[in-house]
Amino acid sequence: MSRTTSLSQPIIESLYTEALVLADEVRAVFAQGLGEERRAQDDLARLTFSSEGLKATTRMMHILAWLLNQRAYFSGELNSAQLRQHGALPEDQGSTEAEVERLDPISRELVDETIRLHRRIFRLDSAWRSDFDAHPGVHAMHERLGRAIMQSESRSA
Repeated sequence: MSRTTSLSQPIIESLYTEALVLADEVRAVFAQGLGEERRAQDDLARLTFSSEGLKATTRMMHILAWLLNQRAYFSGELNSAQLRQHGALPEDQGSTEAEVERLDPISRELVDETIRLHRRIFRLDSAWRSDFDAHPGVHAMHERLGRAIMQSESRSA
């Protein structure tokens, strides 16, 4: 399987939509879980649920922050140097299999989905960053060319 090092705006927008939907599901499930049913469980189950909910929420916030930085780059609010310096997706702190197994099936699947999405985006970010490291001159030329085209289009409008 080949890896892409070129991120496009449609890829970022698609991932952003997917992440927003998943973040909303995470919020709904883990906020709802604080009800009467959860209070009836043992301390370890409640602690695991709270801990995994926090991890999933944090994971989603990191993903959304990374995607917002990418969107800012594509809209011209960040340049490639700023994005390289401040836009890295942090590594996931992860969940152990034993912790996730203590969750109910719906929560478990949701945590697994957040982990899978983080892994996908982390691979994209790593590949994209390695391309920047390998070809800085090419990217600088692409950025200058993009600015020149944007200036040319704004003058003709």
